[in-house]
Amino acid sequence: MMSHTLTGTGVALLTPFDNDNQIDFAALAKLLDFVTQNGVNYLVVLGTTAETPTLNGDEKRAVTKFVTKQNNGKLPVILGISGNNTAEVVNAIKTTDLANIDAILSVTPYYNKPGQQGLYEHYKAIALNSPLPVVMYNVPGRTGVNMTAETTVRLAHDFGNIIAVKEASGNMRQISYILRDRPQDFLVISGDDALTMPQIAMGANGVISVAANAYPAEMSGMVNLALQGNCADAAKLHYKLIETIDLLFAEGSPAGVKAALYLRGIIQNNLRLPLIPASEPLIEKIMKFI
Repeated sequence: MMSHTLTGTGVALLTPFDNDNQIDFAALAKLLDFVTQNGVNYLVVLGTTAETPTLNGDEKRAVTKFVTKQNNGKLPVILGISGNNTAEVVNAIKTTDLANIDAILSVTPYYNKPGQQGLYEHYKAIALNSPLPVVMYNVPGRTGVNMTAETTVRLAHDFGNIIAVKEASGNMRQISYILRDRPQDFLVISGDDALTMPQIAMGANGVISVAANAYPAEMSGMVNLALQGNCADAAKLHYKLIETIDLLFAEGSPAGVKAALYLRGIIQNNLRLPLIPASEPLIEKIMKFI
């Protein structure tokens, strides 16, 4: 089953920009080699970490085509297709070239703050129109709306092609209810790097990680140990990573992780407005950890 291939560490790929603020495909190739060779299990393209709201349609298509060509079938690829207009999301799914894409990731509608039944109907429309498996994404800190455990579990039971949720509410009680009541093959994927290890200890299936852009071996190692039931050694890595993860998010994502990758010599430290690069004091702190 497709869900079995999405266990472990997925990396929420960022979009490198050159000094002219254009997509830096050479740097993107280096990043893909770096994460692939250091143990991540699958790639997530055009999620929030990719600064997708600042990419135009041609750029989104170019990034997707480039990643799938570079990947050449080595790892599963999830493509982000999201929005707060359900009809437009459905149309994007129907009109996007989904060749070499294994699943779709779609965040809860932002800003207009639908209720729980609205969220149910939104994902129902996506499920009924998607030719690929669907991963829901709940991140209330960014969207302004929380999808409850009850709604998540209801969708999971009602639609067989909704195979997972990326849960980034940070609410361990809510996650506990999802884990308790989900269908047997439904995946619960952490959307919080800092909470990944305890969530796996509770029964979650892995993470879609921002930190794995810069620390793929460390994040993958921690996740693999936790999935194997070796929580003692996984916790040691968790404690080593926790302050690093906090630094990566101290001034927002992906500013911190782009700074870390810049210090590693993989990308230039450029973001598109309204996001700006990490401050010099933060860069110095990240450098010490690297």
